[in-house]
Amino acid sequence: MQFAEAYATEDLVLRTARSLAHEVGVDAVSAGAGAALRLLAAAGNARAVVEIGTGTGVSGVWLLRGMRADGVLTTIDVEVEHQRIARRIFVEAGFPAGRTRIITGRALDVLPRLADGAYDLVFVDAEATGFAACVDAALRLLRPGGVLALNGTLAGGRIGDPAARDVETVTVRETIKALRESEHWITAMLPLGHGILAAVRC
Repeated sequence: MQFAEAYATEDLVLRTARSLAHEVGVDAVSAGAGAALRLLAAAGNARAVVEIGTGTGVSGVWLLRGMRADGVLTTIDVEVEHQRIARRIFVEAGFPAGRTRIITGRALDVLPRLADGAYDLVFVDAEATGFAACVDAALRLLRPGGVLALNGTLAGGRIGDPAARDVETVTVRETIKALRESEHWITAMLPLGHGILAAVRC
């Protein structure tokens, strides 16, 4: 696990975004998780990606670096200040303004306005309480073969502990079980960062 995280290297732009995330209290994806997101975007030749949880742009930069050169990242967050930082980070990373669509608002208010079957990847970095609704939205938004990536699915290391019955852990446990058992998804758990559940839409 430690080696896997250290294997992924970050440049000055990502280190800056990570430092700013720490300053404003955002728990950014780890370098290993970011590298996995870049890989998923590149493997799917992603042109249209939805990110739920902009933060200060750490995961956004990783995603953009895996996407096609003409790809657009639609990123949603309720925090205007965090998005202001992310906008600057995207520019510093060399991405023109047209590569990102930054939407301020609650994901569950914004997602219904996005087009059906129009996206190649949906990355969810949100509170576990919103997971089920985000998964439902992703099923509608993704094209067949598109990828859903859920961050935080190890629930702080509690996911495998049957004695852990707090709301967050139970919610995560129910969501990933439903995904695994669904005929609509092919799933795998990636034990990087806080855990990423990757699922391909059938």
